[in-house]
Amino acid sequence: MKIYIAQQNYHIGNFRENTRKMIEAIDAAKRQKADLVVFSELSVCGYPPRDFMEFQDFIDQCYAVVDEIRQHADSIGVIVGAPHRNPREEGKDLFNAAWFLYENEVKAIVHKTLLPTYDVFDEYRYFEPAFEWNVIPFRGERLALTICEDIWNLGDNPLYRICPMDQLMPQQPTLMINVSASPFDYDHDEDRKEVIRQNVRKYQLPMIYCNAVGSQTEIVFDGGSMVCDASGQLVKELRYFEEDYWLADTEQLRADAAVAAPVSAHLDKDMRVSKVSDPSAILPYLTKTDNIAQIHQALLLGIRDYFSKMGFTEAILGSSGGIDSAVTLALACEALGPKHVLAVGMPSMYSSAHSVSDAELLSRNLGNRFELIPIKGVYDAFLEALKPQFGDLPFGLAEENIQSRSRGNLLMSLANKFGYILLNTSNKSELATGYGTLYGDMAGGLSVLGDVYKTQVFALARYINRFGEVIPENIITKPPSAELRPGQKDSDSLPEYEVLDPVLYQYIERRKGVKELVALGLDEALVSRILKMVNRNEYKRNQFCPIIRVSAKAFGVGRRLPIVANY
Repeated sequence: MKIYIAQQNYHIGNFRENTRKMIEAIDAAKRQKADLVVFSELSVCGYPPRDFMEFQDFIDQCYAVVDEIRQHADSIGVIVGAPHRNPREEGKDLFNAAWFLYENEVKAIVHKTLLPTYDVFDEYRYFEPAFEWNVIPFRGERLALTICEDIWNLGDNPLYRICPMDQLMPQQPTLMINVSASPFDYDHDEDRKEVIRQNVRKYQLPMIYCNAVGSQTEIVFDGGSMVCDASGQLVKELRYFEEDYWLADTEQLRADAAVAAPVSAHLDKDMRVSKVSDPSAILPYLTKTDNIAQIHQALLLGIRDYFSKMGFTEAILGSSGGIDSAVTLALACEALGPKHVLAVGMPSMYSSAHSVSDAELLSRNLGNRFELIPIKGVYDAFLEALKPQFGDLPFGLAEENIQSRSRGNLLMSLANKFGYILLNTSNKSELATGYGTLYGDMAGGLSVLGDVYKTQVFALARYINRFGEVIPENIITKPPSAELRPGQKDSDSLPEYEVLDPVLYQYIERRKGVKELVALGLDEALVSRILKMVNRNEYKRNQFCPIIRVSAKAFGVGRRLPIVANY
């Protein structure tokens, strides 16, 4: 049997465009004499639809799309993802479902069993888990059709009490098909491959794995759909971070498996977590070239899809001559085109001359528009208005933040006047420790680097310069500074980033507390200081804009901590 894998980029709630894409893929599959075409999880409406699942009109439109696609599933089978109403009186109203369409009919509907509620997932809020499991006979094959998380309950520490494939195996399936919407993070891609291999090895069946691609606000889906034969051999891996299609032949899969070396059914443990538990290994892991290359692609896709799916075209950002704004600007120009990006330099009396010249040179290298708006007059006007209240009190944090808020106001004024979207330039290290000004440098419509540690920002700059100098060398090598007071450096307020970032990674991504971190050999006073900064600044992050997620634990919807806490 020939199976056409359609790895597509969907737009949540854009039923017309999603339908057009799927019908075009069905037509392409027919031209290639495919027997079956496979789409990803909730392809009809886009994933994750979140509280749209509570709107009956939204569900009605999902059903209408399934009905339209059914009319194209005449001589070819089609597997499409869409919600399915629960016919029973008990349980939630909906199932997360994969619909099997053929001969212009709905031949089978498979419900997702394992509903994740961790990190960015909240599926049990909307869906009822499956209560029955059946293979689907089709053209000589017996299909074990599962949905995303359904294949992840393997290994030494299963998350759920049931394993859908175990329920299906007594019915003697001949082929596994998994339709998925598995998000990207730089910790995750090898895990995903290993999970697929584990399933293949355990059940000794080939697998067709179709994953979504594209960015939905903060979540990036990286594609990378796969085909494995029954020996565990990876036969095909589709492209990452872009739409892709491939025609698999089950007869060829079996022929490949017949000549491949036999594999053990042993489930390999994931060694990644233990590898980066060693503090000395964390920094090289965060900044290794493969991870940085993937982060680069994910951020480009995140920017591009955010703008295109929202109908935006023009971006604006503050260009300080520092590393964060430089990397953000370079990414925005690559994602949107330099003609669609405005960089604004806003020097103060504390800005160094090279900050302005570095920012100007960067924009010349990139070819984007650069404008200069000094803030001294705005800053002085604020101080004059506040003089009756401030009196003769010494210069301090309030005056520093007025500079940052002056810049935020200027950028937002330009954005409002000319229809720009303000890109925020804060990095994850700053957001974690509260090293930022609310309504100032924390303003923005989209955070590009909010899930990228400072050491990774430097690595990204080097990666952007891999074919020649785009970001001026002086921007990369000079000590980071907010330039809000004379001689200021980031290290005046924070530990050096090479020390800070591994601790943040262990705490945020790995959820290790003070005792666990000290047991790894880290200094207790340092750890306590850093964790205190993280926890007391939750109120700032709670007011922050959406962050493009590239790690296993980004700030935002996937990390929910109380603001008022004492931990």
